[in-house]
Amino acid sequence: MVFADRLAQAVQRVGNPVMVGLDPRWENLPDSLRRDGDSPAEKAQAFQIFSCEVIDAVKDLVGIVKPQMAFFEQLGPSGFAALAEVTAYARRQGLLVVLDGKRNDIGSTGAAYADAYLGEQASGIPADALTVSPYLGDDSLTPFIEVADQRDAGVFVLVKTSNPGGKLLQDLVSDSLTIYQRMADLVNAASAVRIGECGYGSVGAVVGATYPQQLAELRQRMPQSWLLVPGFGAQGGTADSVAAAFDAKGLGAVVNNSRGIIFAYQRSEYAHFAGSKWQNAVEAATKQMIEQLRTETSVSQL
Repeated sequence: MVFADRLAQAVQRVGNPVMVGLDPRWENLPDSLRRDGDSPAEKAQAFQIFSCEVIDAVKDLVGIVKPQMAFFEQLGPSGFAALAEVTAYARRQGLLVVLDGKRNDIGSTGAAYADAYLGEQASGIPADALTVSPYLGDDSLTPFIEVADQRDAGVFVLVKTSNPGGKLLQDLVSDSLTIYQRMADLVNAASAVRIGECGYGSVGAVVGATYPQQLAELRQRMPQSWLLVPGFGAQGGTADSVAAAFDAKGLGAVVNNSRGIIFAYQRSEYAHFAGSKWQNAVEAATKQMIEQLRTETSVSQL
């Protein structure tokens, strides 16, 4: 089954498009996971335990997770090994995995990145999809898309990111189009020839929740592309600001929440879950986000 259809199936199975971002930060981990020391190997072990316990808390609520590779990679070989274990654990629990590495390069180098991370046959860490940057040009996307095609995997291309500084480049106008519009057209063309039974293609776009007007515009510009929408929660995105990402059936997008879910025990409304009950805060925050999306968007139609 192509990635676009597996993603639709995962969203429909749980009845919501919530994606949980696995962004382990040492300073935010529960105290119980930081007692054994702070060497790279000890941090990596703590990151692995924490991420797997987050997965345990959300596996029956959501269909997809997104490990942020940087937090693991900063710990060297131990971190890479922990990321591999977390990814494998998530997939064993029936979750789809998007690795957030924002990889990019041309020719054989790009193909090597793709070979390392995409699909069951990956030589490094097998994942269902990978985030990629398009800013070396269209030929830099080709090796990722080709490998994804061969392995029924997916790619999510950065189009309009959630960070404030993204507009420095992405909003520049050239020949009457912004850079992000040009990137959207590139994604749309690639996705349009890879449509699954769900009506969407396996080449998707990253479009931030923090720019709701552009999100609505880009939904129209890429009508057959899955959208990965970051920025919900801690960055200011809300259910109302992501509503335009979905079609009338509640499909077409997955909405990522990282800090607002995985470190929910640090939020005032979940402070009573601090300590050994931190997983209960993760579960509660996930349910809260699901309910917000069902109340304020077409997700209610799933």
